[in-house]
Amino acid sequence: MEIIQNLDFAKAFRELAPQLMQGFVVVIQAVLFGFTLALLLGLMIALGRTGSAKPLRGILSVIVEIIRGTPLLVQLVYIYFVVPLLFTLILHLCGINGKANISALTAGIVGLGLNYGCLLSEVIRSGILNIDVGLKEAGVSLGLTKFQVMQRIVLPQVMRDAVPVFGNYLVTMIKDTSLLAYVSVAELLLRTQTYASQSFLTIESYTILAGSYLVISLPLSRVVKWLEERCSAARTKNQGREKARTEDGKPNPSNP
Repeated sequence: MEIIQNLDFAKAFRELAPQLMQGFVVVIQAVLFGFTLALLLGLMIALGRTGSAKPLRGILSVIVEIIRGTPLLVQLVYIYFVVPLLFTLILHLCGINGKANISALTAGIVGLGLNYGCLLSEVIRSGILNIDVGLKEAGVSLGLTKFQVMQRIVLPQVMRDAVPVFGNYLVTMIKDTSLLAYVSVAELLLRTQTYASQSFLTIESYTILAGSYLVISLPLSRVVKWLEERCSAARTKNQGREKARTEDGKPNPSNP
């Protein structure tokens, strides 16, 4: 009962809210650049794994399995603490006296981009493989090169159908930014931990933090659901058109 009587959510919110707003700016930066990097890496990895170069396919497959087989937190810690040491070692082996450094936010962006890039690559790759072969052959018969078929026919359909999945990964990435606190990025969790340790308003601080993530995630989840419904409706409509076009092209048995 004493703990309940000592709760002061008003004071915690009044003092913590400005810090959370600053942390929210950091989260936006990490997600914006991290997800952009993830899309670019995912697209390049997917194209490489569906290409004709077997050595490249093998190398990319190994990279994807390594990234998917290790936790994101371990990857963030490795990039922030180990990668600079490896670069410093390489510089010394090359006879260059110097020390490589990487900022915490940069390490977080690279870690998020690399991890989610491998996840998105699987989505894009499966979409490419599911495209009807006849559609690709039709593009080639019209005089398009394989690159043009991929650019103008395959990728637009794949990316359009994958929009809901991308949206779900975006929401997940926002929540995963809390892991950046472990590499000293001053995002929401780290700022809340600092405030809670100074004010001893532990229950209030972490409850407000949880509510903050809900305020961010729930509207985005609704938008993603709306996009998914729109994409599903558009896909159904296109399938109906294709079916009608196919039936119109069939010979009518009543008219020999």
